[in-house]
Amino acid sequence: MDQQKPAPHEETLTRGALRIPRWEFIALCAALMAINALAVDVMLPGLQEIGASLGVENENHRQYVIPAYIFGFGVAQLFFGPLSDRFGRRPPLVAGLIVYIVAAAAAAVAPTFALLLACRLVQGVGAAATRVIAVSIVRDTFEGRRMAEVMSLIFMVFMAVPIVAPSVGQFVMLFASWHFIFVVMAAGALAVLGWMWLRLPETLHPEYRRPFTLDAVLKGFAIVLTNRAALCYTLASTFIFAAMFGFITSSQQIYVGLYGVGELFPLIFAGMAGVIAVSNFANSRLVGHIGMRRLSHSALLAFLTISLIWLALSLAGPIPLWLFIIIYCCAMVPFAMLGSNFNALAMEPLGAIAGTASSVLGFMQTFVGGVLGTAIGQAYDGTVMPLAASFCLVTIAALAAVLVAERGRLFRPHNPPVSPGGFSE
Repeated sequence: MDQQKPAPHEETLTRGALRIPRWEFIALCAALMAINALAVDVMLPGLQEIGASLGVENENHRQYVIPAYIFGFGVAQLFFGPLSDRFGRRPPLVAGLIVYIVAAAAAAVAPTFALLLACRLVQGVGAAATRVIAVSIVRDTFEGRRMAEVMSLIFMVFMAVPIVAPSVGQFVMLFASWHFIFVVMAAGALAVLGWMWLRLPETLHPEYRRPFTLDAVLKGFAIVLTNRAALCYTLASTFIFAAMFGFITSSQQIYVGLYGVGELFPLIFAGMAGVIAVSNFANSRLVGHIGMRRLSHSALLAFLTISLIWLALSLAGPIPLWLFIIIYCCAMVPFAMLGSNFNALAMEPLGAIAGTASSVLGFMQTFVGGVLGTAIGQAYDGTVMPLAASFCLVTIAALAAVLVAERGRLFRPHNPPVSPGGFSE
């Protein structure tokens, strides 16, 4: 493990006279990341209305509202990471939030589907700053199991957005058109911008700032891409993200089109997001005792087992709604224990270039994972079989990446456990 400057006290962060409690730090980082979930999940109930309003006849093409955002979000992270390593975390974060707000407002009045997709692309570019810098801020402040614990708590709060976002979108369309969904996005981001401006401390130590030159950026990327553990855990998290993204893009078609749940869709979606939130909380409690590797490796094997069972059942015949919900909820329990742990394991050896490392991790997860997830979503054929098969394939790929990272041996703690408040693994 790299020897880093001791992290600030776990209960407060200090920047001059400003002090921010740990709970507020977690809540603010969660809010920054939740802006991205809001931009995706609040759209789901409105996809049919958007397609009908803008003349998009092919239902699969209506999904592009989500990938357009994800692709802008993924690529721009490669820019915001090195930028935050040069100028600190706050200035690029403010700029990204402003771009997000303006793009969301423009999308609300987009007259064509093509212009809407362009606005979504730009909105994703702005949102990239929130994801990269939120993870960088956590890595500036914590490491090892402590980082995994904090990331789990952030993901737990973050998952409140998928629980309520589809219902918010549904509620908005009861009284207004789909255009006002984007107004809600802009308002939410504006509120987070004000909170961040007033309360978020600068967490990047001045001595860790890197020059923002092509040579320095490429060297930073090379450090990340040549670190076996960091690269392989990044790939593993990318494959797992692809599975989730594939489900999200096709979820409205599955629940509304295949199972005919109608207006119950937001409630079912919220229930599944709630399972992920609870599992993230459990991960935050368990990771300090069990360790990131043993916990995430066990979760990965459990996720693969459930995916194989799901595939076998789907090949045997149509899966009823109640069974599909049970299978998917069971899969989400180990799934939630993969994201925060794999992120922490990928970031662990790269604290000195946290912004650049976070940008590569984010790019791989969102852009590459988004491309794979889009292919999964486009494979929807009126059954859940393609989704089940895709879950199996990407999980096997993730397992292969983890085996390479760990030189073929799973469940090994990197460092022995330490006392509460210390760092390990």
